[in-house]
Amino acid sequence: MPMFHLRISGRMEDMMILLPIVLPVLAGFVLLFLPDRVFGSRQSLLKVTGVSFIISAFLAAFVISGAAGERLKLFDLVDDIPVYFAVDSVGRLFAAVIVLVFLIAGFYSFSYMAHEKNEKRYYSFYLITFGVLMGLVFAGNLITLYLFYELMTLVSMPLVLHSGTREAVMAGLKYLFYSFCGAYMALFGIYFLYQYADTLEFAAGGALNMQALAESGNIQLMLAAVFLMLVGFGVKAGCFPLHAWLPTAHPAAPAPASAFLSGIIVKGGVLAIIRVVFYCIGADFIRGTWVQTVWSILAVITLLMGSSLAFKEKVFKKRLAYSTVSNLSYILLGLSMLNRTAFTGSLLHVVFHAVIKSGLFLTAGALIFNTGKTKVKDYAGLGKKMPKLFWSYTIVSLGLIGIPPTSGFISKWYLAGGSLESGMTGLSWIGAAALLVSALLTAGYLLPISIRGFLTAPADESVLEKYHEPSLLMLVPIMILAAITLVFGVYPAPLIDFIGTIAAGLM
Repeated sequence: MPMFHLRISGRMEDMMILLPIVLPVLAGFVLLFLPDRVFGSRQSLLKVTGVSFIISAFLAAFVISGAAGERLKLFDLVDDIPVYFAVDSVGRLFAAVIVLVFLIAGFYSFSYMAHEKNEKRYYSFYLITFGVLMGLVFAGNLITLYLFYELMTLVSMPLVLHSGTREAVMAGLKYLFYSFCGAYMALFGIYFLYQYADTLEFAAGGALNMQALAESGNIQLMLAAVFLMLVGFGVKAGCFPLHAWLPTAHPAAPAPASAFLSGIIVKGGVLAIIRVVFYCIGADFIRGTWVQTVWSILAVITLLMGSSLAFKEKVFKKRLAYSTVSNLSYILLGLSMLNRTAFTGSLLHVVFHAVIKSGLFLTAGALIFNTGKTKVKDYAGLGKKMPKLFWSYTIVSLGLIGIPPTSGFISKWYLAGGSLESGMTGLSWIGAAALLVSALLTAGYLLPISIRGFLTAPADESVLEKYHEPSLLMLVPIMILAAITLVFGVYPAPLIDFIGTIAAGLM
């Protein structure tokens, strides 16, 4: 059996790792079970919730900055398998992205949720989900990650179910079913990995005991186990063939929840795959095998399929959900190339997609909130009444397409370059070509909304008179995301250097 060797200290700074995990969860449960009469008014509820958001984000930033300890063993789950937290560069990167979207979508929701019921319940599960996500990104071994991965599904499902409509309930159940199926596939792989890994802690380059595995004659079985983990964790990332939950679940949720789901929750699957391939197995074990080939093919299929379905879709939020299916496969394709350039592109796209897609979903929410209309054909002429909203939308759309000087251009440049560098027969240029085709399709399903908004008049122009820019609490978060899209496009060097350092330590 593999043995764990942990240096555990009782220092207060080590215990600080728990704060951004435990306190948001506790705050969420307290908020959930407190009677409505305690708050007295909606304004009091928002004040308490806003303070909870800020404190939770501050505690996470404290750990990200390195002010807290870097590792903590909480307890042994069974025998030599502990619940164990450790802070590394990948965890810090994902945590920073989560904090950014959590705050922006959270404060945006104060305006958007005014017309929704059960606000207190929504904010409660939003806080709980944030705490669980912090546990996921700061997990120090595969078992702890799997524990919080399952919890992430359970606590985020109420965000999908929130409206309580039949559509939302069915979407939530579909989300639960697909997620659990994927998690069980991954769990089988973890059982097998446990037999041949020196440790289930995350070690750069992997911890697979190749000598023991070769002597056992189970190399092909291990490859199959790795493939099951890739497919299982890929469910959360919307990878074909288990992607169908995503375009159902995301449109059913309130817009700020959709932004959080599409920008952040789906990245949980990406993080889990990164941990398995680069920190548990090691990229060298699957490089050149059928696992790498099939993984890349599935990513290309999903990439093109998601873009094509988004191009055909008429409902705005569902179009964006299909777009998420496509863009998550950009990330998976880059990871499957198993080289530094593509890996850098994948992590860049993790950051940029979170920002851009959150901006797109928040824009959709603002349009639906102000007009009550959900189909893209109904937004003709609105750019004249909502110029700030539509210009912000146009900027983040250009980012998703990958047009300079937006951030999406940078990540796609690295992804295409990494694909060509991979040397995989056929797939190296097919991957790069698929990125280009998907970019053209992305332009085809995003830019017409801007064109119709600015240049096309509705059949009855009198209907425009009642429309106006959304409230500042909704508009400012979208404008911030648009500004970030431009800033990272113009000045990406610090982020590229940070991710390049991570990549150099893994390959």
